[in-house]
Amino acid sequence: MAARKKVVDPIVDLESQIAKLKTQLDKARAKQAASATKAVASASKANAAAQKKFDALRSKLAAAQSAAKTKKTAAAKAKVAKAKDAVAAQKAALAASKAAVVDSKQALVSISEANKLAATVAKASAQAEKELAATAAKKAKTDAKKQKAADKKAAAKAKAAAKKAAVKAKAKAKADAAKAKVKAKAAAAKAKAAAKKAADKAKAAEKKAAAKAKAAEKKAAAKAKAAAKKPAAKKAVAKKPAVKAAPAKKAAAKKPAAKKAVAKKATAKKAVAKAPAKKKPTAKKAVAKKPAAKKAAPKAKPAAQKAAAPKPTEAPAPVSPSLFGDE
Repeated sequence: MAARKKVVDPIVDLESQIAKLKTQLDKARAKQAASATKAVASASKANAAAQKKFDALRSKLAAAQSAAKTKKTAAAKAKVAKAKDAVAAQKAALAASKAAVVDSKQALVSISEANKLAATVAKASAQAEKELAATAAKKAKTDAKKQKAADKKAAAKAKAAAKKAAVKAKAKAKADAAKAKVKAKAAAAKAKAAAKKAADKAKAAEKKAAAKAKAAEKKAAAKAKAAAKKPAAKKAVAKKPAVKAAPAKKAAAKKPAAKKAVAKKATAKKAVAKAPAKKKPTAKKAVAKKPAAKKAAPKAKPAAQKAAAPKPTEAPAPVSPSLFGDE
């Protein structure tokens, strides 16, 4: 597997190189200043030696000249000339040494000024960098403060949105619950109405069945009553002789009693309609009264025999009051 290539920021790399070169530059400047100082010291020393030698030669020339004044010989003159040549040569050497001192001092001054300027620039650069760093830190602090405020605002906004959503959800849940309650209430009311309707229907069916059973029972009782009446009527018809006009009047006189019996029957029907449960005892009473009807029939027979008439076919058949009274 190939090694992953390291990504280097060129600006960071250059800054690192500049820092290294700056250190080397400071060292070179210090070394140059030291060399210049040494050169000045060396030139000054050489100048001092040349000056000393020049002074010695001048003294020697002065001594030779004094001796030549007293002794005007060729040797004395030659010695003076030689001393003059040595003084002139030393004078030139002294001037060169002085020039070397001046040059070395000027070089030292320029180097010192350059180093001083570089130090000033470095100091200003450091101050500027410090100010820039402080400004950057201040800006970072302000940005952090702004970011914090923005984050706080966003958090508050999110909290408000969450609260609003919660309130909305709660309201929705409440509305849904209310709707469900209304639906449940409506369903309960519908079920109650259906149950009531079914109960009413069942009650009506039961009432109808009871009325039908009652009617059937009433019909059966009437049928039984009619069946019980038929033999007595047949016997009365068979025993009845020719009826006279006088008995017909008696029979006519007995019609109001029959009417009363009919009225009594209607009253009994009304009582049966009001109290349907008491119908069976009434039917039983009517059945129980049948022997009385049978007894009443023989009593009417003598009256029918006494009232025998020549026109038996025209007289109406006597109506037994006991038969209507039983109803």
